[in-house]
Amino acid sequence: MKAVILAAGEGKRMHPLTYTRPKVMLPLANKPILEHLLLEAREAGIREFVFVVGYHGDTVRNFFSNGDSWQVSIEYVTQRKQLGTTHALRMVERLVDGKFLLINGDVIVGEKDIRRMVAKNETTLSLVEVTSTQDLGVVEVEEGQVVRIHEKVAKPPSNLANAGLYLLTPDIFTAALRGRRSPRGEYEITDSLQVLIDEQHRVSYEVIDYWLDLSYPWDLLGGNEALMSKVVPQNLGQVEENAVISGLVSVGKGTVVRANSYIVGPVVIGENCEIGPSCYIRPSTSIGDNCHIGSAVEVKNSIIMRDSKIPHHNYVGDSVIGEGCNLGAGTKIANLRLDKKEIKAVGIDTGRHKLGAILGDGVQTGINASIDVGSLIGNDTYIGAGALASGVIAPNSRIFG
Repeated sequence: MKAVILAAGEGKRMHPLTYTRPKVMLPLANKPILEHLLLEAREAGIREFVFVVGYHGDTVRNFFSNGDSWQVSIEYVTQRKQLGTTHALRMVERLVDGKFLLINGDVIVGEKDIRRMVAKNETTLSLVEVTSTQDLGVVEVEEGQVVRIHEKVAKPPSNLANAGLYLLTPDIFTAALRGRRSPRGEYEITDSLQVLIDEQHRVSYEVIDYWLDLSYPWDLLGGNEALMSKVVPQNLGQVEENAVISGLVSVGKGTVVRANSYIVGPVVIGENCEIGPSCYIRPSTSIGDNCHIGSAVEVKNSIIMRDSKIPHHNYVGDSVIGEGCNLGAGTKIANLRLDKKEIKAVGIDTGRHKLGAILGDGVQTGINASIDVGSLIGNDTYIGAGALASGVIAPNSRIFG
């Protein structure tokens, strides 16, 4: 059986991180979202994949190539205009035979749930029970079948959300020809499935156990934390005397952990990094390749992407730092409101009491710069010495104290 993974979208709600990469390539525990999904599907027995790519498609192609490094085969289809999931589905019809899996590339589902879906012989939706249906498609079921699929309605008829994993049969291609454009101007797989339901085709469902939905940049922190619990402790680098490593910590090849560094897992550190001396790395932190975490620096519950430098007297908490960033000496990122209330970002309740900043790629700060809670900083922005950055800042901005 083949798995078709939809990886063409930009993920605008993930700005500023997706200005420079597709959403599916955002890292969690030092692996792209799409790699986590591929590994779960591979463990479920899937060996043949079709990736539908579009926005920054070369990023996906260059990383995964033909799949040999993962002992799978990968074919690619380019969706040059992102006109919806059904539009993407039509493009892969010639590449699949019989039943197949269709998976949204920006969610992570578990191997056991994928196995249960593979065992089905009829069109099947995966559903997940949620406490809040905001921004989610909701499914109405009756006597073991799906009767209606609702897209983001004000008064949802159930708490069963569409999890973005489907077992499909060739009937879906006929239905796809009869689907209408959504109000957003796209052809959606849910509309094609509703066509099947309305024509009395049986569409069943499976409630799954494991699901990571990643809609906004701050969702990456929860996803990172969840995946870090699976860290396999290893030291492929060099740890100097008097450095303390406690808990589940993975140190990559070529990385040096210098004296008096204190690392409490779960923590993942990539290859060729320089850590310390005398830094404090706290749980649920992932650090990409070629990073520098220097003297008197504290990092907590954060994602630091590759090639970024946090070298002198910095504090980074509950934040996502993009690739190639450099924080000047004394730069601090606030992660807690003084009134301890939940933090809003871009006018949205994040549901988090602690949230630092989201920095796009190439952000640079001068000495003693400060960044306020819940700030979103566009890529290639400069924040000058002693300046305060707050709110939503466009790419290529210049902020001076």
